[in-house]
Amino acid sequence: MSAALQLDGFSTGYAGHPVVHDLNLEVHPGEVVALFGANGAGKTTTILGIAGELPPHAGQISLFGQSTKARLHRRARGGLALVTEERSVFMRMTVRQNLLVGRCDAKRALELFPELDRLQDRRAGLLSGGEQQMLTLARALARRPKILLFDELSLGLAPLVVTRLINAVRAAADDDGVAVLVVEQHIQRMLRSADRVYVLQRGRIVISGTPDELAANAAAVEGAYLADAVVPATTTADDETCVASSQTGGRPQGPTEKGKT
Repeated sequence: MSAALQLDGFSTGYAGHPVVHDLNLEVHPGEVVALFGANGAGKTTTILGIAGELPPHAGQISLFGQSTKARLHRRARGGLALVTEERSVFMRMTVRQNLLVGRCDAKRALELFPELDRLQDRRAGLLSGGEQQMLTLARALARRPKILLFDELSLGLAPLVVTRLINAVRAAADDDGVAVLVVEQHIQRMLRSADRVYVLQRGRIVISGTPDELAANAAAVEGAYLADAVVPATTTADDETCVASSQTGGRPQGPTEKGKT
């Protein structure tokens, strides 16, 4: 089966400065692929580049075998869904209204997350962080995407909610054939649900394989994290936050990896 998503020598970054380099990656229909890496490794930049929010500097992205340079809204119309680390909900609208403006199948959304049914008339801003992320994911999956990009699925959430979200993502791949690429900080939990894994280090893929292969090579995975953790302060070429802020007087331009693990 051909890949739903494929990167060939892909590079992208901010303000003309590359942050991720020469990425080769693929995700097939019905597959959950995890993207790991230390803070600042380039995970969010990779997701935004695939989504079309950042322009390619080199290489290409192919969706279902077709090379594309389309922007995010066009890729979304073609079946790509992006869930960012921020709670992508309208805080002053109710759950019901959020589903309506998302132009998704509300009935399907509530089937995926029945926990939201009793909350339909509650403003999204009054939901817990876990409920907001459930709403975000429910809205994305209820549009029946072909490709799902999920950045920092579990950031700041309780373990039970994390398990609930990961199980929903796994079910979308198994039952509906969605190709899923997910950035996740809970490595061990994600390894139990992922089919394959890529590890980023300083903007480059340094390890790839199945969860079993990574478990057998745990020292190398740990080394990739530690290497990024001890980068000298003078090394800024691959530091997303520094690259972006240098162009904006100290304020990051667009999403960065700041604060991620």
